[in-house]
Amino acid sequence: MDKTVTTKILIPSGALGLGYDRDALMRGISLEPDLIAIDGGSTDSGPHYLGTGTSKYSRSSIKSEWRELMQARAMANVPLVIGTAGTCGADDAVDWLLDITKEIATETDQKVTVAVLKSGQPTDRVINALDQGRITPLEPVIDINHSVLQSCTNIVALAGAEQIQAALNTGADIVIAGRATDTATIAALPLARGCHAGGTWHGAKIGECGALATTNPSSGTIMITFDADGFTVEPMGQNARATPYTVSAHMLYENSNPLQLYEPGGHLDVRGATYTALDDRRVRVTGSAWVPSDTYTVKLEGARCGGYQCVSLALIREARYVENIETWTEAVEQNCRQKAQERIEGDFTLELRIIGLNATLGTQDMNAQIGTEVGVLGIVTAPSEMVAKEVAKTLNPYLLHMPLTNDEEMPTFAFPFSPNEMNRGEIYEFCLNHVMELDDPMQAFSLTIEQVRA
Repeated sequence: MDKTVTTKILIPSGALGLGYDRDALMRGISLEPDLIAIDGGSTDSGPHYLGTGTSKYSRSSIKSEWRELMQARAMANVPLVIGTAGTCGADDAVDWLLDITKEIATETDQKVTVAVLKSGQPTDRVINALDQGRITPLEPVIDINHSVLQSCTNIVALAGAEQIQAALNTGADIVIAGRATDTATIAALPLARGCHAGGTWHGAKIGECGALATTNPSSGTIMITFDADGFTVEPMGQNARATPYTVSAHMLYENSNPLQLYEPGGHLDVRGATYTALDDRRVRVTGSAWVPSDTYTVKLEGARCGGYQCVSLALIREARYVENIETWTEAVEQNCRQKAQERIEGDFTLELRIIGLNATLGTQDMNAQIGTEVGVLGIVTAPSEMVAKEVAKTLNPYLLHMPLTNDEEMPTFAFPFSPNEMNRGEIYEFCLNHVMELDDPMQAFSLTIEQVRA
C-alpha cells in the first residue's frame, strides 16, 4: 500500500436514532470523508426486537435522522452504510428501513442505488450446519437442537467486513445491511484499500459508538482516519476531545477481554498498541495486530417465544412495611402461588421484584439500601395469555391488602394503574449463542440492488 494513502470514515453517532450534534456532522462532511458509517442497533434492549423483527426506535425518529444522513451523503458524494438495520438486523427490519429510504428519496428528489445485504438465516440452513458439525457454542453455552432452531421466529448471522465489502463493490450509494458486527461497516473500506489490518479493526472498535470514546459522548460524531500503520481519532464536536485514556478505555466497552476482539475471520490483539496524543483533540494509535483464523465463522443470534407475560405494580410508603419489605413480598408470593396452583390450570412462573432495593441485581446486590418508598413489581409468565392474566389477577388482592402479620389491620397500598394487571403479550428469549463455519463469506448472506428514484 502507498503509505500516503488514507481512508477517512465519518461516524455520525453510536446508533441511528440516538441523535447527534448537527454542526459536528457538517464539520465532518467538510473534511471530505471517504464513507459515512453508522450502526443501526444491537441486542442491548433484549430479544423482543429480534423475535418480532422490529425496531426499538420510533419510525419518525429514524426517518428524521436517516433523511439528514442521506442529504449529508449527497453533499459528500460518498457511500452511506448502516449495519444491523432496524435495531435487530432481521430481514423484515431491513425492508422497513428500505421503505423509509424510498420515501425520503421521493420527498427530497434523490436518485440513489441501494445495496441491500440480508443476514436472515433459513431454519433448514442452520439445522444442516448443526448436523454437519459446523456450529460451535460460545460461552455461556446454550444447548440447541432441531426443536430449538425450529422454534425461532428469527435467526440472523452477523456480517463482517467481507460482506460489507461485497455490498460496496456494487458501487451503491447506500448500503442497508442486516445484522452485522458493530465494527464491520467501519472496517470494510479501509481493509479493502489495504490499510493496516490491526489498526483498521482497532479503529473500527474505537469508532463503533461514535463520540463515546471522547470526553463529550453526547456530541455523537467522530472521524477515524486509517492508514498503512494505524489510525487517528478526531472528534467532530466543538467541545469534544479524544485522549489516550478515552480511546484506550473503549476496548473495555461491551468486550469481555479488553486486549482482544473477535470478528469473522480472526481476532484483534491490542497488547502492543501505543496511544499518542497528537494535540489536545486527536489521538494516534499504532501497534495493533490482526490475527487471521484458520476457519471463517459468523456469530448466530436467534430468538423465540418465551410465553406470555402480565405485570402488576404496587407502591409502598408505610415505614414498617418498607422496613420489612422482603419478608412481606416473600409472604405475598408464597400465598399467591399456592392459591393460583389450587385454582388455575396451567404452568406459570411468578416473580416479585422490589424496585428501590434490589430490582436490578437481586440477591447479587451487596449494597442494597431501602429508602422511604419501594415499588413491588409482580411478573407472571405462562404459556398462555389467559393463564398469565389469571395469575396476575390472583396476585392483585395480595399486593393491595395483605397485612404483614395475621393480627393487624388490613393495609391498602397504592396502585398507579387501573386495571393493575398489564398484559405484555408474547415475550421472547434469546436461544442462540453460537458461531457457524462458512466455506465462503457470502454463503449465508444475500445481496440485492435497488434503484431508488424520486
